[in-house]
Amino acid sequence: MPESVPASSAHQPATYDLVIHRAHVFDGYQAHTGLRDVGVNGGQIADVSAEPLRGETEVDAAEGWVLPGLIDTHVHFYDVAAVTDPASMRTFEENELADRLKSFLRHGITTIKSVGDPTDEVLRTRSRIAAGTLRGPRFLATGCGITGRDGHPASTVFANNPWARQRFTREVDSAAQMQDVVHHLADRKVDAIKLLSEGACACATSPEYLWRNPAFPTAVELTRLSPELLKAGIDTAHERGLRVTVHTTQQAAAREAIEAGADGLEHGVTVEPITDHALVDLMLERDTTYTPTLWIDDAAHPDTRGNLKKVADAGVTIVMGSDTFSGRGLFGANTLEEAELMVAAGMTPLQSLVAGTSAAARQCVRPDLGAVAPGKRADLVVLTADPTRDIGNLRNLAMTILDGEIVVDNRQGTT
Repeated sequence: MPESVPASSAHQPATYDLVIHRAHVFDGYQAHTGLRDVGVNGGQIADVSAEPLRGETEVDAAEGWVLPGLIDTHVHFYDVAAVTDPASMRTFEENELADRLKSFLRHGITTIKSVGDPTDEVLRTRSRIAAGTLRGPRFLATGCGITGRDGHPASTVFANNPWARQRFTREVDSAAQMQDVVHHLADRKVDAIKLLSEGACACATSPEYLWRNPAFPTAVELTRLSPELLKAGIDTAHERGLRVTVHTTQQAAAREAIEAGADGLEHGVTVEPITDHALVDLMLERDTTYTPTLWIDDAAHPDTRGNLKKVADAGVTIVMGSDTFSGRGLFGANTLEEAELMVAAGMTPLQSLVAGTSAAARQCVRPDLGAVAPGKRADLVVLTADPTRDIGNLRNLAMTILDGEIVVDNRQGTT
């Protein structure tokens, strides 16, 4: 178990604010050979050295592992079932929000991206974390998700919750409406845009598609966003300098999203096996990221694992996102389960780690995150065992370091 040690010589000036000694390092891309010391100044990594470093605070990793803090790119943070009016929203924020944020840190997740929470509230939470008045992981947000009229999740998850439906989602009927919503979100300084193309039909004139989810008792007929609306949203977001990820479940929807210019797919292809090899080639050609969300889709959709392995083997960039939401599992622990499910689907532990660090940082357009290298933000985890051999060792957390500060220290049993 890592333990703090005093600086080796009090009369010599310390070089760094924090030094982690004798660590194996996974840097977000690959594992280094031999042991390293990691030096941190302020909130940045300053050095990764095979030679001993000195610091004001020194931690002995005891030949454990240092890696970038994990990034979960697909989280639903607000409770979609409990939030039904202003009073329940206040209750959630006062009673649940802080512990939910801390739970991510307790599991080594140092950045999360909310994709489809109520815009006003989620951006206020982001601001509070950034200002230091609320403790939590780095918080990125798309604001509400944008869908077609009566699309998912407006007419599915929020069918019986009209107050939340108006806040968690925006429903559009035309390209002009789509453009207006994207501009509004961009003006609010969201970190990305999320569009939802849900269903098996291409447009309103195509055959019926029924949305089914084991968590909800009723199947709902849906119409997918038209290519015109997809393109209007994506083009407008790109004009405003924002990336766009699109919720898809079928090959046809995935192709439409990519051809419209989507930067990434949320869920990818879940309800059928990928048989369109040209679709995989298109992902590679367009450099589209693929977020498989096995934590939510694995049990319900038997083709999800095989589809992930197919696109990963082809070289498509895989990004970790759990689709964590209220009511199942534990925030943070679900992210670790996502990493384990990726390996169960056929990815290597190293590939899973890349998906949750450097690839996730790239999808979030945060080049300062997701790597252990000089100049990167000092968002780090210290483990007592090797995750590159056994992804389950992500659960052997000794420390979480956020912006150069030790925020979880399991050596002392404190957070």
